[in-house]
Amino acid sequence: MYLNMRYEKRFRSETWIPKPVEEVFSFFSDAKNLEKITPPFLNFKVLSQSTEKIQEGTIFDYQLKVRGIPLKWRSRIQDWARNQHFVDTQLKGPYAKWVHLHKFISEDGGTRMIDQVDYALPLGLLGRIAAGWYVDRDVKKIFEYREKVIHDYFGKA
Repeated sequence: MYLNMRYEKRFRSETWIPKPVEEVFSFFSDAKNLEKITPPFLNFKVLSQSTEKIQEGTIFDYQLKVRGIPLKWRSRIQDWARNQHFVDTQLKGPYAKWVHLHKFISEDGGTRMIDQVDYALPLGLLGRIAAGWYVDRDVKKIFEYREKVIHDYFGKA
């Protein structure tokens, strides 16, 4: 993780999955699987999806709880390249900025999956001071949980 002068953070995670990129990409580009890979403590639910299949421009509405507080989240797929990557961007939700790159690389008979999230809290420096440590820890926990579920589902490297 790093912090820039606009109080944005970048989180990056990589994992290798022993399945072909087409299978891995298909799993991650199916919105109903989001609930499976999100930790139970967030009570995450997909409420709606604007297109039948995910593509550039698809808009999602979610509901979740952060530290017991119910929140709505809306995101849009702003970039989509089948079996390569997609980017979801928060349009409305708890962050001042949330841009999540999902990248898939065919490697050694499996798939290297890279998640890169650039995020910022509301209220700039004040938001970072008041809640930054908690949010950074929660983001890390979310992706640790995700990695465990992914390895349980696809198998471990």
